[in-house]
Amino acid sequence: MSENDMLVKALTKDQNFRVFALNATETIKQSQKNHQMTSTTTAALGRTLIASLLLANSALKGKESMTVRLNGQGPVGGMIVDADAHGHVKGYVQHANVSLPKTVDDKIDVAGAVGKDGFLEVLKNQGGAQPYTSNVPLVNGKIGDDFAYYLAKSEQIPSAIGVGVDFNKDNQVKVAGGYLIQTMPGAADDAIEKLEIKLKKLPSISTMLGENPNPEYILDVLFGKDKLDIVEHLPVSFECNCSKEKFAKSIASIGEKDLQQIIDEDHGAEVVCNFCGKQYNFSEDDLVKIMDEKEK
Repeated sequence: MSENDMLVKALTKDQNFRVFALNATETIKQSQKNHQMTSTTTAALGRTLIASLLLANSALKGKESMTVRLNGQGPVGGMIVDADAHGHVKGYVQHANVSLPKTVDDKIDVAGAVGKDGFLEVLKNQGGAQPYTSNVPLVNGKIGDDFAYYLAKSEQIPSAIGVGVDFNKDNQVKVAGGYLIQTMPGAADDAIEKLEIKLKKLPSISTMLGENPNPEYILDVLFGKDKLDIVEHLPVSFECNCSKEKFAKSIASIGEKDLQQIIDEDHGAEVVCNFCGKQYNFSEDDLVKIMDEKEK
């Protein structure tokens, strides 16, 4: 994890807005490496990872976590992201090798890759027997607008969210990050109007993080240092909690007939984690042991 991978939480001194700014460059680099993604799929999944981190750390606390599912029926297919209240995130995209031509203004065509004929679904694991689930149709597949629409419709919080992933000439991640601004109850109308004007003129995420990798700089550009109270600095990282034991439980859930067939025909199994790409090998003896446990 880079020392620059940081989420900063702040509150405007006039109590009108709650603000989050994030540099997730190393986190998105790790994701690109794990899945050997193209710049197109890295931009799509990267934006979703960033937005999920911002959303999770605005809505969760303690041991709570959330799963974000997004599928616009575009060529990249579905994306799944897990995030928690401690700056940890992991995710994967269904088709990691998709590569689309750039748009007419020389931008990565995230909307074309994601599609917009689909949904954004959020499942919050907050300690109950069942996760709280809500979903909205996609606005345009650009990710930022889709998450803003989710916040407005499902959370009833007027919000502005910006997410960005920029690349160097070798199609490797150069900078990645974003911001989330949430309107507080009773926020002044003139303050909201001023912010809307400011956001239309705001430099891109990549420009701001390129000038200064400290996410506090994004907050400064948005509101100015003297207008904010910093609440927290939270380190951010790509973190997967997969293990051989967890996959053994998954294998144990396979029907006895199918598991016996794997033992008889393949004499073992290799399982690959969708989130981090780590491989786990189960020998024939491992599988027989799992079968024996099932039969007890």
